[in-house]
Amino acid sequence: MDDKEFDLDAIRDVVPEHKEEQIQDVFYSFLELEHLYDSAIELVKTQLNIFDNEFSMRFQRNPIHNIESRIKTPQSIVGKLQRKGMPVTPESARNNLTDIAGVRVICCYIDDIYAIADLLTDHSAFQLRKIKDYIKNPKPNGYRSFHMILDVPVYMSNGKEIAPVEIQIRTIAMDFWASLEHKLKYKKNIENAEEISKELQRCAEASSKLDLRMQALRDRIEAERE
Repeated sequence: MDDKEFDLDAIRDVVPEHKEEQIQDVFYSFLELEHLYDSAIELVKTQLNIFDNEFSMRFQRNPIHNIESRIKTPQSIVGKLQRKGMPVTPESARNNLTDIAGVRVICCYIDDIYAIADLLTDHSAFQLRKIKDYIKNPKPNGYRSFHMILDVPVYMSNGKEIAPVEIQIRTIAMDFWASLEHKLKYKKNIENAEEISKELQRCAEASSKLDLRMQALRDRIEAERE
């Protein structure tokens, strides 16, 4: 999920009508934007690791299997602003886009997802902006994941800045399905696309049932230990 390199040629390609001096200014503004959002991501990842280590100490298990992160490329940011008919500036990106910075948390079990989400929501420094629960309410194609947007305070040399971070929390099975579905979705000239879509939905249902069975199995084992 890591993809955060801002380069001058990328800026020149997406705003070719600007003069070279203006392109340089936009480039350095995007570098500052990158630093802000990268710092926000690191703060979220640090807190997630603290939660995970605490679970390990208190309950002898780690709820988090893996953490990934990414920052949108300048091409992607500018393209999205253009599609929305908004000014192509770093300020416009900060004011209008909430998915520049992203963190994906892969958990072992479904209840771990909600435990991590609750801990992040209750964190005094983070402000919850939005939640979308695609586990309780899957997308029509079968996609399941828990999404939330947190406003993260970053203390820079000139004061506090707020950066939204989009967080996706899902199980290993959900992530496996989403990864393969994403790759298949962008295949061109696929025959029997409708049948493949239905099969992907069936796979999503099977994946969901597996998650529930594994959750039940873990709960049973832990109950027997008590």
